[in-house]
Amino acid sequence: MSVNPADGAVMGAVYGSDAMRAIMGERNALQRMLDVEAALARAQARLGLIPAEAATAITAAADVARLDLPALAKATAAMGFPTVGLVKQLSALAGPEAGRWTHWGATTQDILDTALVLQLREAIALLQADLNALIAALAALARAHRDTVMPGRTHAQQALPITFGYKVALWLDPLITTRERLVQLKPRLLKLEFGGAVGTLASLGADGPRVAAELAKELDLVLPAIPWHVARDGIAELGCWCGLLDGTLAKAATDVMLLMQSEVGEASEPAGPGKGGSSTMPQKRNPIGCEYVLVQARAAQGQVPQLLNAMIHEHERGAGAMQLEQLALGQVLLLTHGALVTFLPIAQGLEVDAARMRRNLGDGGGLIMAEAVMMGLAPKLGRGTAHEVVHHAVQAALREGIDLATALAKDPRVSAVLDEAGIATLTDPAGYLGSAAASVEAVLARL
Repeated sequence: MSVNPADGAVMGAVYGSDAMRAIMGERNALQRMLDVEAALARAQARLGLIPAEAATAITAAADVARLDLPALAKATAAMGFPTVGLVKQLSALAGPEAGRWTHWGATTQDILDTALVLQLREAIALLQADLNALIAALAALARAHRDTVMPGRTHAQQALPITFGYKVALWLDPLITTRERLVQLKPRLLKLEFGGAVGTLASLGADGPRVAAELAKELDLVLPAIPWHVARDGIAELGCWCGLLDGTLAKAATDVMLLMQSEVGEASEPAGPGKGGSSTMPQKRNPIGCEYVLVQARAAQGQVPQLLNAMIHEHERGAGAMQLEQLALGQVLLLTHGALVTFLPIAQGLEVDAARMRRNLGDGGGLIMAEAVMMGLAPKLGRGTAHEVVHHAVQAALREGIDLATALAKDPRVSAVLDEAGIATLTDPAGYLGSAAASVEAVLARL
């Protein structure tokens, strides 16, 4: 019955994750709704508003396995939301006496939103654990390759030398910031929704605030200053957070994919039987993991605007915006986690070819060191003259098919101030890394 490939029995293997599907899936959503109804009964019983025996019976009955799902689907088709049908079944399961006290003073959206928050708490814990693992893997990679020299590239062309550790640190730094953002958004997101029909808890009279506080305590959620039925900034913030994580993952995956090109060959996804193979070209080793990071990241980002659009509600209860949010949020979380857990083993097992990196630096005849030579000659010849001398040497190297060091040695203006060892020092990529190592250490210090 699945239409979205991410939810299919076959294609679901490369999209999303079973763990996130279990958290954001319908069955867990229904169980969390039952959990909220049971918690409400217990909170109200402690306050003496309903009989303790009723709370015990409601809690015992609040099991999704006991629901008649076809009947609930039929009720949902009639009402538009599952809450009424769910409460009816819960009341029947709790028994005629206890069932009179279910859903006391609550409204549909109280249950839906609070249940969603319980799901999101699980989803955030899952994302945070895997993000921590990725950060640890990239930190180890950056530390191991802090001094591994490779070409730095701008506009897809070799520019100046960097280290592979520096490149990895560029992936790592925003992930550390993303982890900080996740911690910061939790109290703005993981909060109780309990306001009754229009948010004023009028149905509970003077007991409304006490019930809300007790329910927040029961569920270990933040008690907001005011119900947020129509203030969806917390949900939208989580969606935007996912979009930021997706962008960071996609950038790193793009770099790995480009490093895997046959003509570059500086790094590769970890090998495995049949992994990244072609149905017709046995020699191929495709960056299939990176591809699925990219596609999931882009697909998730594409649905973030839908969550922002779903912030627009009319008055104290909207018409349709909540449903729009429901259509997007689960997919954003599923695909974001999919991108994360797809990139994680790539980072943990990335194959780095340091020799190829060094060889690629030399394939350009050392021209990548032109700026370094100019800066080294400038104190001796003056910047303008140094620029002209190096430009002349670059043109000679290209014209004659020789390397930059040889072309420089032929110029008497250079040989007058530098011997062969001096030229070799200026044209050694390892000697022109600037603050690359310091930058790596600065990023690692943020852990």
